[in-house]
Amino acid sequence: MSANFDPKALFSLSYGLYLVTSHDGQRDNGMIANTACQQTDSPCRVSVTINKAGYSHDVIRKTGKMNVHCLSKDTPFAVFERFGFHSGKDTDKFADAPVTRRSGNGLAVVEENVNAWLSLEVEQYIDLGTHGMFICAVPEAEVLSPVPSLTYADYHRDVKPKRQPQPQAEKTVYVCRVCGYVYEGDPLPEDYICPLCKHDASYFDKVTK
Repeated sequence: MSANFDPKALFSLSYGLYLVTSHDGQRDNGMIANTACQQTDSPCRVSVTINKAGYSHDVIRKTGKMNVHCLSKDTPFAVFERFGFHSGKDTDKFADAPVTRRSGNGLAVVEENVNAWLSLEVEQYIDLGTHGMFICAVPEAEVLSPVPSLTYADYHRDVKPKRQPQPQAEKTVYVCRVCGYVYEGDPLPEDYICPLCKHDASYFDKVTK
């Protein structure tokens, strides 16, 4: 990359968060994506970019269809744990929440914590190296809720649990009452002499912090 390229500039691009459902022929699958975008209005075309390492990429490449759900600001972290932290290759992501609605393409429609959803049919695939971009027609679309969409920034600020500071182990030191010199270690040697004021060990107080 050029010396003039500052990767932090990319952080200013705005992203939404989307639940993408598909079906591998045996069971429903779902994943979290942050790169869904309307490309044209007439005819309506939407692009969705998915990491090739994810199971959904191969499923959608094979079947040519997916549903994209726009997650709303009331989405709890549990949704991301369920759909974003495990591979659909070895995990049934709908095991604890059976599908109750399907779109015309036969795929799962999720209504909870979703303000709108789109049914997509893949028309073009663009190989981007680590990712694949699917250019899609939109045969179905529905608004479910007036709750605003969740952005990637919202997720990091309001949804993702904050990392808790790790408690530090207690540390014992000895402090000279005369000059304040701190001896780090435990125990303090009986014959220890303060290197600053030259007082002996009896002038040191044990402090645990």
